[in-house]
Amino acid sequence: MESGGKGWLHGSLLFYIVCALALFSSRVTGQIRYSIPEEMSVGSFVGNIASDLGLEPKRLISGKARVFTSDSSEYIGLDKENGHLIVKNKIDREELCGEISACSVSFDVIFDNPMELYRVTVDIQDINDNSPVFPKSKIEQEISELAVLGARFPLESAIDPDVGVNTLQKYTLQPTDHFKLNVQNGAGGNKNVEMVLHSPLDREKKKHHNLVLTAFDGGKPQRSATVQINIIVLDVNDNAPAFSQSSYKTSVVENAPKSTIVTKVSATDADESSHGIQYYFEHATSAVKALFSIDADSGEVKVIGDIDYEKHKQFTVKVKAKDHGGLTDSSEIIIDVIDVNDNTPKITIMSFSSAVSEDAAPGTVIAMINVQDLDSGDNSKITCSIDLNSPFKIVSSLTNYYNLVTESELDREQTAEYNITITAVDGGNPPLSSKEILNLKISDVNDHAPQFEQESYKAFIAENNPQSTTILTVKAEDMDWGPNAKVSYFLIDGDLNGAPLASYISINSETGVIYAEKSFDYEQLKSFKMQVKAQDGGSPPLSNNVTLNIIIQDQNDNAPQVLYPVQTGGSVVAEIVPRAADVGYLVTKVVAVDVDSGQNAWLSYKLQKATDRALFEVGLQNGEIRTVRQVTDKDAVKQKLTVVVEDNGQPSRSAVVSINVAVADSFPEVLSEFTDFTHEKQYNDNLTFYLVLALAVVSLLFIVSVISIISVKIYRWRQNKLFYKSGANLPVIPYYPPVYADGTLQHVYNYEMCGTTDSRMSDMKFVRPYSQNTLVSQSRLGTVQREKKEQEVDDLTLEQKPPNSDWRFPPNQRPGPSGAGVRPDEAGAGAGVIAGTGPWPNPPTEAEQLQALMAAANEVSEATATLGPRYNPQYGPDYRQNVYIPGSTATLTANPQQQVPQQALPPPQALPPAEVPKAAQTPASKKKPTKKDKK
Repeated sequence: MESGGKGWLHGSLLFYIVCALALFSSRVTGQIRYSIPEEMSVGSFVGNIASDLGLEPKRLISGKARVFTSDSSEYIGLDKENGHLIVKNKIDREELCGEISACSVSFDVIFDNPMELYRVTVDIQDINDNSPVFPKSKIEQEISELAVLGARFPLESAIDPDVGVNTLQKYTLQPTDHFKLNVQNGAGGNKNVEMVLHSPLDREKKKHHNLVLTAFDGGKPQRSATVQINIIVLDVNDNAPAFSQSSYKTSVVENAPKSTIVTKVSATDADESSHGIQYYFEHATSAVKALFSIDADSGEVKVIGDIDYEKHKQFTVKVKAKDHGGLTDSSEIIIDVIDVNDNTPKITIMSFSSAVSEDAAPGTVIAMINVQDLDSGDNSKITCSIDLNSPFKIVSSLTNYYNLVTESELDREQTAEYNITITAVDGGNPPLSSKEILNLKISDVNDHAPQFEQESYKAFIAENNPQSTTILTVKAEDMDWGPNAKVSYFLIDGDLNGAPLASYISINSETGVIYAEKSFDYEQLKSFKMQVKAQDGGSPPLSNNVTLNIIIQDQNDNAPQVLYPVQTGGSVVAEIVPRAADVGYLVTKVVAVDVDSGQNAWLSYKLQKATDRALFEVGLQNGEIRTVRQVTDKDAVKQKLTVVVEDNGQPSRSAVVSINVAVADSFPEVLSEFTDFTHEKQYNDNLTFYLVLALAVVSLLFIVSVISIISVKIYRWRQNKLFYKSGANLPVIPYYPPVYADGTLQHVYNYEMCGTTDSRMSDMKFVRPYSQNTLVSQSRLGTVQREKKEQEVDDLTLEQKPPNSDWRFPPNQRPGPSGAGVRPDEAGAGAGVIAGTGPWPNPPTEAEQLQALMAAANEVSEATATLGPRYNPQYGPDYRQNVYIPGSTATLTANPQQQVPQQALPPPQALPPAEVPKAAQTPASKKKPTKKDKK
């Protein structure tokens, strides 16, 4: 320790160390005391607090050490650089403590991070810096010449503000011919000085006596003061006044109204002129003169100022009584001030953390509070509290010190900030209180993951959408704040149809808007699911996922496809309608499908063109072409119908199919109509091709010849492929309804040979007179061409695949008339190679015809197998499962489970000629044979 307090501190060091260790656990760690003399210059060294507390100097800087005083007086300062306490303002002990001998300055040193408090007391030692002072520079004293020996004459004492040995110690009086000094210690420790007459006065000898009174203090160096005493000797006054009490003790209430009578003093005089006694204060301080007054005649002491208990708790006033003869007497008035609860508690926030993390543990110190009340007794007893229903509490650490700490866990998302009201109430009656409001903000911790507005999302997008089309927007909220609440969106990696998901979909990481990266095709992709991750910006980041179900909506982007009748390029198919056909006769049925779905796949059939519109009609929903009136002989043999197949989309799409219908009872009637047209068209096409080819050979010579050969090869290869897969060049086998006479098939055929000079146009025609369909098949002469077609038919039969099982319909849903079919594998030995590549040695049986139609239907099934199961009866009749022959009682089905009639047709060659029945006579067969017929 420093200065005069070193020895005292050394003697008490163990005691303070124990106290400091006991207080460390409550964060207010203890007290330390220093001693310095008054009047030290500013910046003087007081003590090394860092060394005395065992702290590193850097702790003062990091802990933001500071000095706190309750009365805001700053006598002592702190040098953080070296940890020294220094004098900040010059200290005058007399001004600071007045007459109190034990004078000290107390303050608190506060540290943050963590919060700590040390109480420091600096004792102020008095120095002899004040000389004794008499209230008056000259004293006049009137004394009767008849004053008896031993008479006492009080003198005004000198005043020395110093204390201890430095205060007033002794008096001397010069000369001492008639008077000597009598010094007595008063009740308050003051020295009362009296002159005692030890030699009689004689006014006639000497009227005035001049004395010198000297006052000495005990300081080193010693200081003194003198006063001149002028004694006037009076004549004839035998008795001095006498107070009724040697001292008066009374009390006055703090803040008493002015003119309040505190007490009354009285003195008596044995002389007859006792009524002339005068009262006045002796040696009254300025404070007493400002607060009290005495009536010179009555001796009443009254209040003339504002009495404050916090400033003065007691007054000691000397009162003097003087008679007309100049004799006096002295007494003392002791006035106690009664405290009144007139001061509210004072709340001082010594340290406060304006923000605390929401994950702060219970017991975390938020603020350090000092509460004081200037009143006394119960009026100074303070109770400190905070609002209820808050996650905080206030605990007492030392006298008048409190800590505001957390009591439970905090949640910023529930309450982001608190206004904590601290209330201090004293024990007065009525009690006084004060409040202090602390605004505490809760800092955020990333403890909440983003939450999507929906558990899952469903979005619809039309197919054929443009690239970067907005599909939908996902939104996630994070209850955190600041960077912890900033949400970013990401696609979770995945594959879709073997391609990365990012090639189909993208997302804006900031807004959550999902875009289509490519155009979707409903026929390839109907829907898919994906996951989006929402991730916040915390550390570590938190995330959440949501599932998106994206559904592709179909658009009417596909036109209907006609499956039947098949449009062939090398032959003309004609449906034969007998002239005896009744109204509603089923000519054929148009079968079409649409790869779209829903209403876009609902098909309707309309008759666009017809040779005779009044003869035929087409079913709007089923595509069946029927006669609307009785066929007459006036109707043209060749009828051409154009049917439009239209879907129900917006806008709608359509397909057109042309159907040739022959109105005739026999094959020869229609053969010439369709044969000439076909040959002419094919002949013209071939002639054009060769002319162009010849021109190209002449123009381009060898190079063009090579290219032409390659083109021909590719062309033939494609024709073969189309023949097998698309069914466009499938041979159409006319179907002839069986005419049974005795259970066997009649063998009645007519042949016609037509020859021309141009061998390419030579034909051989065979006719079955009782059929309802006519096939005009062109057969060019030549062994090479016939062998080539036979090889192609053989390849076709070898490449037949089983029919698709998805083309099934219950028997009650089959379009058109149905009957028992003949399975090709049960047709017998006569069901051989399909005819059509040249003249048959024997007419084809019905089983052979069924086998050929089965092959054609199977090719159609393969071409439309990718259409999927959505073309089912709920959207309209599905005609792919049945292939039937108009006018026949047989229905060809692709269902392998369908039973066939047990009565199979025998091969034609197995029937004996005698058992062949005669053909039924028809109006056409009753005509006389012509020469051409005979030939």
